Amino acid sequence: MKEVVLHVYDVTNSGSEKTNNTILQINRIFKDRIGLGGIFHSAIQVYGEEEWSFGFCEHGSGVFSCPPGRNPMYTYRECIILGETNCSIFKVNQILRELSQAWPGQSYDLLSKNCNHFCDAFCEMLGVPKIPGWVNRFANAGDTAVVVAGNAAFRLRQAKAEIVTASKVAYRFMAGLAPNSQATPEPPSNSNRSTASPRFQGAWFKNIVSIGAKPSTSNSEVSDETDDVPLHCKKSEELLNHSSKQNS
Repeated sequence: MKEVVLHVYDVTNSGSEKTNNTILQINRIFKDRIGLGGIFHSAIQVYGEEEWSFGFCEHGSGVFSCPPGRNPMYTYRECIILGETNCSIFKVNQILRELSQAWPGQSYDLLSKNCNHFCDAFCEMLGVPKIPGWVNRFANAGDTAVVVAGNAAFRLRQAKAEIVTASKVAYRFMAGLAPNSQATPEPPSNSNRSTASPRFQGAWFKNIVSIGAKPSTSNSEVSDETDDVPLHCKKSEELLNHSSKQNS
């Protein structure tokens, strides 16, 4: 059994003292005070007086080593004992050779394949727990944001189409044109969902309003598309409004 140690650094290699101080301040606030995470570099030590990590390089493997806690590119923060491995020193060397081949320097990516991801992979092969979540939380959050952003345009169009459809049905429902009959609202493009009754769609639209959604006052797609409500629906609504004013 051999102890596996994680070494954590503040990332202060920007070349700008102002930027480095800003990163240190971010780490103090978000890690030390709030406990969420920060911008960190990490490395794994097991057997011997070396820590192992991963970084970018144009040629060859991105796996490298240096004396524990003495990486000159960063500011040392702390060490964390992750557990003990059953791997022999021979097995550890074999694992490192495999990782060196699987992690070329050109494959480095700040969000999806950085030093912290390497340490997780190393720990998994050593049979010890992965690094604490706060060490790489900012990168994981950033990677998730990239995925979400990639689908954002599609999701926004889909949401707008659904709101417009519900709005049209709500207009017909409130105008009393077809309170008990099946409506056939225009489905969103490429949608295979079946149509629903005006009562269901009307309730769904009321739920949107109740949680804070408000009609757009801009010249957006939603406002343009809601203008496509049939003219007789608009006239019916205007007649109802006129009658209510006379009665009052």
